Amino acid sequence: MLYLKIGHQKIFLGNVLKVIDFFFFFFWVIVGLRLAGFDIAIGLDFDAKAAETFQANFPKALFYNTDIRKLDEKELASAFSVKNKKNDPLVLVACAPCQPFSTQNKAKSEDDVRRTLLDETHRFIVELKPDYIFVENVPGLQKIDKDKEGPYKRFIEFLNNQGYNFVEFIARSEEYGVPQRRKRFVLLASKIGEITIPPKTHGKGLLPITTVRDFIGDFPKIKAGETHPDDPWHRCPPLSERNLERIQYTLEGGDRRNWPEHLINNCHKTHSGHMDVYGRMSWDKPAPTLTTRCYSYSNGRFGHPDTNQHRAISVREASRLQTFPIHFKFKGSIAEASRQIGNAVPCEMAKQFGLAIQQHYIHMKKTKKD
Repeated sequence: MLYLKIGHQKIFLGNVLKVIDFFFFFFWVIVGLRLAGFDIAIGLDFDAKAAETFQANFPKALFYNTDIRKLDEKELASAFSVKNKKNDPLVLVACAPCQPFSTQNKAKSEDDVRRTLLDETHRFIVELKPDYIFVENVPGLQKIDKDKEGPYKRFIEFLNNQGYNFVEFIARSEEYGVPQRRKRFVLLASKIGEITIPPKTHGKGLLPITTVRDFIGDFPKIKAGETHPDDPWHRCPPLSERNLERIQYTLEGGDRRNWPEHLINNCHKTHSGHMDVYGRMSWDKPAPTLTTRCYSYSNGRFGHPDTNQHRAISVREASRLQTFPIHFKFKGSIAEASRQIGNAVPCEMAKQFGLAIQQHYIHMKKTKKD
């Protein structure tokens, strides 16, 4: 329940905000929103492993394991009305897959059907009339069709026609308590009043930037290829003999420049870029951006910072660097779990945005009372 505290008096403002999340497998915003006190009512995604993971962590929520294009908006609205008998405010999370917009995807195409998934949300917004809308994606979504017709431009025009106030911004996850450098594009929209960018919580003049050590410094040691007996997700793949030799030469925060000549790939001998590949993290800095291959030593700076541990970070360590709760239940293989982690919105950042939405709702409720 939401309360406004004035001195020693608490004024009841209504029940917790409800959430419907589309495409959650790609971003897991709902994990952070639950940490902010929201009630996760409904999730939708077509991925089978997403279904298993969702149901393991949100057993009371309704789940649609289907393509959004095949779901009728009236059916969803009817199901939500059953879940929302107290008419609590609704937050609709619509984070469509980022691959069609990512600068890292050199093969992206305007014919990619995922580009138009944001268009599918229009009919659900008309039917559900959410109080708030949360959209998150890679920086670049808002630029791709800025000067031409495209899904994001159509979405902005739609929000304006529906009477939403909204704010767009680039969020740096380390400025919201996440031990990772990660930039994301965020749009927050409100039907009940002007909304602003959530205040930063960490950085100059605020709380200290969190580091890799803060979140994984006390994990028990394991070797490459091992699984810790107390946590099936504190595990990492084995390394080849060559990569095991490479990581033994790699210093904390180091990379292939620490290696003897015979261990350097020929393609790297004349190329000075991509130094994160085969690198180790630094203990006392935020991690680099985690990707869907964050379990792989050869796919980024995912080597463990402890020079006595010759391995990539474990799946559980990767999840903690994305600020997932320590006991979050993943389903699938190492690769499938890492894909969920690498695609996620850092939970602590989503939590801070959720708290900002909550405060906005409280403020607007109080303003109406006055």
